Amino acid sequence: MCTLENRGNIFILTLTGHGEHRLSPDLIDSVLSALREVKSKATRGSVLVTTSQGKFFSNGFDLAWAKATGSSTKAVERLRHMTVSFKPVVAEMISLPMPTVAAIQGHAAAAGFLLALCHDYILMRSDKGVLYMSEVDLGLPLADYFAALFRAKLHSVTARRDVLLRGGKVKGMEAVRMGIVDAACNSEGSLAEAAMHLGEDLASRKWNGDAYKEIRMSLFPDLCGVLGLGEGNIAAKL
Repeated sequence: MCTLENRGNIFILTLTGHGEHRLSPDLIDSVLSALREVKSKATRGSVLVTTSQGKFFSNGFDLAWAKATGSSTKAVERLRHMTVSFKPVVAEMISLPMPTVAAIQGHAAAAGFLLALCHDYILMRSDKGVLYMSEVDLGLPLADYFAALFRAKLHSVTARRDVLLRGGKVKGMEAVRMGIVDAACNSEGSLAEAAMHLGEDLASRKWNGDAYKEIRMSLFPDLCGVLGLGEGNIAAKL
């Protein structure tokens, strides 16, 4: 599932175990609960770092669970259920009152890629792991908020084409060149060190979390509209 650890001002959300971290209903609920706990405990200077154990960051929705019914109709219903259930996770990430950092330890595919993309900063390994949107290969359409997040975060039309319409499997240094991630690290240890260093640097700024959240949301009005996030008013809080 996932764990939440607090090191000073830094919250560390870890997808635990050595499986694929498939976003099943249980894992989605666990992540959502952790994010809401982070939000409730946020103070000036808080930062979230999200990472994982094992070879995967997250390999997307739990398709095996969806197919376990033995019925194609029920499988589609389960997939739709996960898609709907994951939307609040994205909304929580975009409205979290603190800087956020994703440390992609391994493969991040489909909804797992989306989870990483929700963060303000993304670091990944250059020696292992790829970013991959499998929908075009699986013959699945993008949910509205999937598309909105990619429009908001990937400004390059070419990058969006290669990721979404070609199903490209993007490695670390290529992801940096495409503007998807901020840096690629050459080992698990260097990734963890870089993520914590960045988190500590951001925490040292002691920003007002509500102001930070409102600025982030103002940058992505279309995405916030799709997610149902209204415009906030921080005037009384400053």
